[in-house]
Amino acid sequence: MSPARSPETPKSPVTVKAAKVRARKAADAGTPGAPKAEGLRLRARLRYLYHGTSPLAVRFRLAVIAVDFAIIAFFLAAPILQQAGVVFYVIDYVIALILVLDLAGRALAHTDIRDWLKKPATWVDLFILGTLLFPNQLGNFGFLRLLRLWTLLNSDFFWRTVGRKWDDTRVEEITRALAALVTFIFVVTGFVYATFRGRHEGISGYLDALYFTVATLTTTGFGDITLPGNWGRVLSIVVMLTGITLFLRLASTLFRPHKVRFPCPTCGLQKHDPDAVHCKACGEVLCIPDEGD
Repeated sequence: MSPARSPETPKSPVTVKAAKVRARKAADAGTPGAPKAEGLRLRARLRYLYHGTSPLAVRFRLAVIAVDFAIIAFFLAAPILQQAGVVFYVIDYVIALILVLDLAGRALAHTDIRDWLKKPATWVDLFILGTLLFPNQLGNFGFLRLLRLWTLLNSDFFWRTVGRKWDDTRVEEITRALAALVTFIFVVTGFVYATFRGRHEGISGYLDALYFTVATLTTTGFGDITLPGNWGRVLSIVVMLTGITLFLRLASTLFRPHKVRFPCPTCGLQKHDPDAVHCKACGEVLCIPDEGD
């Protein structure tokens, strides 16, 4: 005689609900909502890499900055490397691909893409990308690619990664001033080279354009190379006035008393004198750490 079967134990409501949740998650893996979840995870990873403070995130940003400097070096040597022909344009498109990936990563890592698009540096980078993708149409504006140096050294991305080691704000100010001066020199050089090469006997190569720019910017004006016509004179005047301004700015950052970065707990003022005891804005007592020298 077979033993009587015990009645099946009914499942509790909690067990049933948990089973339904598991089934729903399994079903969602193949639904259109899954790509959205993957997109959110991708944005979270990019935000972690571009804005995080962990060693992995810092190493990632350092690698991006190193690639940026290599690209800027290529832009600087571009007038000479153009003689390579097809190889030059292949490198151009490879750099364009790198910039597309970087810009897409920065956009996705930003909290609000529309706010990211409002930044002037973003539009500068997009224009540089355009000169890489359409070299035949925008090739004459290739000298503006060196603005990438200015956008990099003035970006929060750079200073959160490299400049975070310094509380002395003078390092940052000197770097920004030097970046503005160097960028201006090479942008003007590229403009003179692209505009007057072959049209003026004094400018037959990139070195001639650089020589003219530096001689004019420093107001030395040897006179062996001058730009023809009224527009040439106007350009020379602009270069001289802007050069003096940039030199004065650099000298100011080099010789004026430096400040340290220490946020005031009350008003949030960031920069103070190294020996400051009170905040100049609100009078709050400050406890700026120092080495006791």
